[in-house]
Amino acid sequence: MRPTSARAVVVTWNGADMLPPCLDSLLAQVSDVELEVLVVDNASDDGTTELLRDRYPQVQVTRNGSNLGFAGGAAVGCKGYDGDLLLLLNNDATLAPDALQRMADALRAPGAQRVAAVTAKILLAGRYLLVPDDGGPLPHGAYRHEGRVALPSSSPEAVLLVNSTGNVLSREGSGLDRDWLVTDGQETGGPDVLGFCGGAAVLRRAALDQVGGFDPDLFLYYEDTDLSLRLRAAGWTVRYESGAVAVHRHAASSGTGSPVFRYYNTRNSLIVLGRHAPLGLVLRSTARQVLGLVAAVVRRETPAVRRARCRGLWHATRRLPRTLRERRRTWRGAQVSRREVGRLLR
Repeated sequence: MRPTSARAVVVTWNGADMLPPCLDSLLAQVSDVELEVLVVDNASDDGTTELLRDRYPQVQVTRNGSNLGFAGGAAVGCKGYDGDLLLLLNNDATLAPDALQRMADALRAPGAQRVAAVTAKILLAGRYLLVPDDGGPLPHGAYRHEGRVALPSSSPEAVLLVNSTGNVLSREGSGLDRDWLVTDGQETGGPDVLGFCGGAAVLRRAALDQVGGFDPDLFLYYEDTDLSLRLRAAGWTVRYESGAVAVHRHAASSGTGSPVFRYYNTRNSLIVLGRHAPLGLVLRSTARQVLGLVAAVVRRETPAVRRARCRGLWHATRRLPRTLRERRRTWRGAQVSRREVGRLLR
């Protein structure tokens, strides 16, 4: 039997300072998989070209003429590859040396023929103390979730925290990282998960060929959930491999409070749920976004971020006829019922 082959796709935009640890971790993979590494550069102007030329001559590079976002860059990186697997890794993440081997083994295991993607355990970089949330401003590098705040700390009591064990959707239609801010080792999610996290995952190339791969129009955020749902509709599944570990500098590239994040998060959540979710969930998601805008006005969110919310809502609404056509096309040829995928959404 021929060896398994894989292409690692790293999408970057002005991330020269983050790339070396990412690429070093890929080049250090210990695996029986024949791995090639491709950096898709979205027209960086921060010295990325020189860095790759001088320090990583063994790495392939595709340079786009403009910034296509993660979705567009990933689509370019996957296009035309005729090997077995595609490994996705964020430019602000690193991969444990055995991670590729573990994810490839999960795809090659008996009975895994219909597994389209394996998502890694992604940990937040650094260690944290978990303290009760007093509602005050968050210190730099801290995170808030369900009444707790995770504070960066070098204390002996500090712990490793989970960033993601895959993608899920809330009852209100919000895309979430499963097991977000759970202490490492206390994850509750099982091996079956709604979707893979594009920050660190291995995809079966044949499955992508069937459903069409990443949608470049999404640009940034929800592109992995959209692809996961199209894979689900075509009868594929997604698995979580706890032994494959990545470490991620969460939101180092765009920032969760930036206008860029808010625009694409708002717009794309409505597009993706409009394509795939039951009507009730679509309506709850729309209400969540509208109420989010009202709340942003009340709490005097920065004008730039409020404008980003408005543009996201407007562009998703203007696009609705196209979204509905995509919904009909996807589910007309589905191999599983929308009810079955709706069960996973809930």
